[in-house]
Amino acid sequence: MGEQVRSLASEVEQAVSEAMAAALPTELADQDPLVRRSGHADFQSNIALSIARRAGRKPHDLAGQLRSKLAEVPWMKSVELSGPGFLNITLADAAIVNQLVQRSEQAKLGVEEGQRDQVVTVDYSAPNIAKEMHVGHLRSTLIGDALVRVLGFLGAEVIRQNHVGDWGTQFGMLIQYIFEHPEESWRNSEVDQDGHEDATSALDALYRAARAEFDADEAFKERAQRRVVALQSGDEETVTAWHDIVEESAAAFQKIYDRLGVLLNENDLAGESRYNPLLDDVVEELQRKSIVEESDGALVVFFDDILGPSGDRVPLLVRKRDGGYGYGATDLATIRYRLQDLKATRALYVVDARQAQHFDMIFRVARRAGWLTGQDVEHVQFGTVLGSDGKPFKTRSGGTVKLSDLLDDALRRAWEIVTEKEPDISAADLEDIAETASVGAVKYAELSTVRTKDYAFDVDRMVSFNGATGVYLQYMHTRIKSIQRKAADTGAGEARFDAGLALEPQERALSLLIDEFADTLEVVAKTLEPHRLAGYLYGLARAFSEFYEACPVLKADSDEVRASRLALCELTARTLAQGLDLLGITAPERM
Repeated sequence: MGEQVRSLASEVEQAVSEAMAAALPTELADQDPLVRRSGHADFQSNIALSIARRAGRKPHDLAGQLRSKLAEVPWMKSVELSGPGFLNITLADAAIVNQLVQRSEQAKLGVEEGQRDQVVTVDYSAPNIAKEMHVGHLRSTLIGDALVRVLGFLGAEVIRQNHVGDWGTQFGMLIQYIFEHPEESWRNSEVDQDGHEDATSALDALYRAARAEFDADEAFKERAQRRVVALQSGDEETVTAWHDIVEESAAAFQKIYDRLGVLLNENDLAGESRYNPLLDDVVEELQRKSIVEESDGALVVFFDDILGPSGDRVPLLVRKRDGGYGYGATDLATIRYRLQDLKATRALYVVDARQAQHFDMIFRVARRAGWLTGQDVEHVQFGTVLGSDGKPFKTRSGGTVKLSDLLDDALRRAWEIVTEKEPDISAADLEDIAETASVGAVKYAELSTVRTKDYAFDVDRMVSFNGATGVYLQYMHTRIKSIQRKAADTGAGEARFDAGLALEPQERALSLLIDEFADTLEVVAKTLEPHRLAGYLYGLARAFSEFYEACPVLKADSDEVRASRLALCELTARTLAQGLDLLGITAPERM
């Protein structure tokens, strides 16, 4: 664990706060100093405008008094009074360079592990056993993975929870059909010969066949219903078949996770079946605390302010009238387990926005039951993936788009673009670069979007080398690595910052942006919005491009300037690579 390096923004905020303490009454001096980055200087504070009336002062006069105090700060180059009371603050070049030196000396770039006291459960991805992963799983999987990475990097103990759908009456039907059709191949080791992609593809087809037979044949329907009872009562033969289906499906999911480069693995599976033994106890507790009530033979929870279109109260169904449990009961058992057994201080549910009311109900019941006290639980909701026509993404026949097909489309387009740019590239390099670029493209398109908004899946735009794309960021990283290789090949000398050198405007802009990395991660941890990191990295790549165009590196005017600019290249590459890694995107050395 390295040392924390406080950001320059934090240092400026502290300096302005100290000036406020000297110029204002105690009750006003602890206000936010309102320091922001500025196009007129390095930073700007408009605290004088905000607080002058309460201080009984003119903004311009108060700003002037603050300016006098700030002028005494040795690492500030200038503090200018602008307009009716803005303070424009420019830092000394040496202060900025020394900040970069400190960050470059730390393995984690001086980022504080501000989440070290947190235990965070993250519920994400959540495919259904015996069903293929589809485009609807993309957002939950990628947003969840980015949050897991960022929170873990900031020191939190993160517990991944892949809440797969692995229980219910449909499994009795599927198992019965498999037993009656032993000739059908559905395991991952068998399916290729039948034209299926993996076990989930084959099982999905078998389930549809079983459903058709269930609807058409009363005798099969009765046998399937008996099989459901056998599964629920723990019949050995039935449970063994169910376990096989779960394991084969999990292996198929893992192929997708590995291709996407997300952290989920089989140890993170936390299926609905895990909570079955807890359901009776959960309901008994809710009855004991008078939280559930009977309605038409079922046990439900009502909320006075959650009403349906007709004005009736909308219930959370906890136990059905036949004694069976729905996913309301399962989710209540889940939240109790995470808060009480896993000791989560923060529980995140990365689930689409359509489930907002359901999770609102679950969280309210958890509060009523006393499980949820000071912990932070959040529904991290997101919008829909649309097609290029602006409508929900579907196949031409109107079906759901398989996640593997979507990745194949991106890979195919990346292959074409790389081939156009590098027609002589070897087959091995082409395959490696196209795969890296296509996955990075899909991830960045997802994670650069405000998660609550819908977005269009446009492969051509995603894999472009220009604009705010994952490919552009990967390409900029390879450009920096190329500069470093050329420096090594030509004996250009070591990379070393020099605090005695003056900074060009583009060097200054890039340096200040590098220093914002840690603050950006803290914002992501607080807001759970990965697009803020994605946007920051695009800004960093753009700033490097502008620096490189304006400030020669290998052909710098002196050895000292070249060494300092090489050090700036190196720190930019480290920051860009670390940021991309926190989004789950590979930062390649060559492209």
